[in-house]
Amino acid sequence: MPILQPDQIYQLLRNLTSPVVAITSARGGTRNGMIADSAVRASIVPSIPRVSVYIHKFNYSHDLIFETGRFVLHLLRDDQFELIHRLGFASGRTRDKLAGLPHRSGTLGLPVLDDCYAHFECRVANVMDTGSSTCFLGDVLDVGYGSAGQAVGSVMTAAYFRANMPPEWRGEYEALLRAAQQFAAERSRDIRPVIWRSLEQP
Repeated sequence: MPILQPDQIYQLLRNLTSPVVAITSARGGTRNGMIADSAVRASIVPSIPRVSVYIHKFNYSHDLIFETGRFVLHLLRDDQFELIHRLGFASGRTRDKLAGLPHRSGTLGLPVLDDCYAHFECRVANVMDTGSSTCFLGDVLDVGYGSAGQAVGSVMTAAYFRANMPPEWRGEYEALLRAAQQFAAERSRDIRPVIWRSLEQP
């Protein structure tokens, strides 16, 4: 049996990634949007819809979600490259990434993007620390389609984005990925037990 190297294992693991999603959050008048490819369905019970998403601790959105216990997850269409570049290639610490981007306030008071395939408004039910990130389990409280009012087009996947992003973005994308991997490598083994506040015993 051949011994796989870390890079080979990583490439195999890429087959397990989720659709590319936009995640919005807000806290005390501050709002943000980010891009992730780590969201999955977390329930098979139609009456108890749940999703989970991993957010790196260096993301500005991480603390907004952790402190409020709320987020909105948006499925994106496979033509929304510009939105991914806008929300995923810069930090919300330096600018308001939602400024000028059509959105409304949803059921939970968080930004819901007008232009998306569909959205899920979520309240955090539990969390798991991974060292470099937090896995948020979210109860889906409200759901809807984009401004078209129905599912239009196909959902953006990580593989499709990597294969079809504009060539001039590739260098920046790879540099951001290397920085994220370095951050994670330095922290992934420092896993700490977390009891989500709604589950704490009185």
